[in-house]
Amino acid sequence: MIRNPMSQNKPASPLLWGAVALGALGVLGSYAIAGPERFWANWVLWFVLIFTLGLGSLFIVALEHLVNAKWSVPVRRLPERLATLLIPAIPIGLIGLGALPVLYPGARPEAAHHPILAGKAFWLSLPFFSVRTLIAFALCLIGLAVLVGGSMKQDATKDPAFNFRARRFAPAFMAIFALVITLVAFDWISGLTPEWYSDIFGVYVFAGAFLSGLAATVLSVLYLQGQDRLEGVRADHLYNLGAFLFAFTVFWSYIGFAQYMLMWYANFPDEVIYYKVRLAGSWRAITIALAALHFILPFFALVTREAKKDPKRLRRVAYLMLGAHVLDMYWLIFPVLGAKPHFSWPELSFALFFLGGILLWIRGAMQKGEDMPVGDPFLREGLEFRL
Repeated sequence: MIRNPMSQNKPASPLLWGAVALGALGVLGSYAIAGPERFWANWVLWFVLIFTLGLGSLFIVALEHLVNAKWSVPVRRLPERLATLLIPAIPIGLIGLGALPVLYPGARPEAAHHPILAGKAFWLSLPFFSVRTLIAFALCLIGLAVLVGGSMKQDATKDPAFNFRARRFAPAFMAIFALVITLVAFDWISGLTPEWYSDIFGVYVFAGAFLSGLAATVLSVLYLQGQDRLEGVRADHLYNLGAFLFAFTVFWSYIGFAQYMLMWYANFPDEVIYYKVRLAGSWRAITIALAALHFILPFFALVTREAKKDPKRLRRVAYLMLGAHVLDMYWLIFPVLGAKPHFSWPELSFALFFLGGILLWIRGAMQKGEDMPVGDPFLREGLEFRL
């Protein structure tokens, strides 16, 4: 059995709609009361979070096709559904372009006279920034149409030709992904402090995006298993998902520490300024918390073989990783507002509005199509997977 009909078409929780409505009121009020800088910092934060979650999920789908993996076919529909978060992320990002004159020094006219920014003025300007953003969004929609739209159509057509098309497209999508994640990292995040730069910052953001996609996929698998909608998905499939989660927890930590270590060792003023802010005052505690939540706790929680296929352990770690991803993006973006972290009713309002919206979107996505790619000729082989 692929799907449980009794679990379909349930009305969305009134609590979710209430959270969205309450959050929307706070979001609208925050612009006038808390100021445009804080409003746009929150808006950019949630755009980046939603976009990286959707893009990381689409990367998981493309990776399966690229390496021709069979074990992951039964759970592929879950990251396909999560990847559709890119659709609402695009209008959120277009609205977010309004943040450029407020938060991004390179988009202001005075950048042409700044001793460091003058050489980057054209690249950081509002018109070119907007063009790059539109190109990135268009490329993401192409990836969604080919990899997700094609998979959904295959449920009805049972046409194996989709597998060959997807596998041929997967290498091209990896190039698209590398371009888009780099643009998001350097334009939307690093662009807040354009005097600073890091050669591996794009890789750092990629690691966080992939981890968030993996964590959301794990939670989706466990959710549908609890509704008896993924019959045939076994502990062996969970183990592989847990192993990926464990491996990229280490990878994120390695990239983050390598970036810090090289800048600390070189001690160049235009590099260490980035960490000087984040290692002083209240930001120091957030930095330590980020290291604990994003690496130390999940590392030891998943270090054993049995832990990687324990549903309860995986669920806790997946929630932890999503929370750590939020904290990571907050740590990257919010120091633009000053030396002290900001967290009160504006941040809570944005969280209610966007988290409620994300959950409503995912809830709807989980009802579309079959729970497994039933038209994929490798589905049976994936269901028979054993370690």
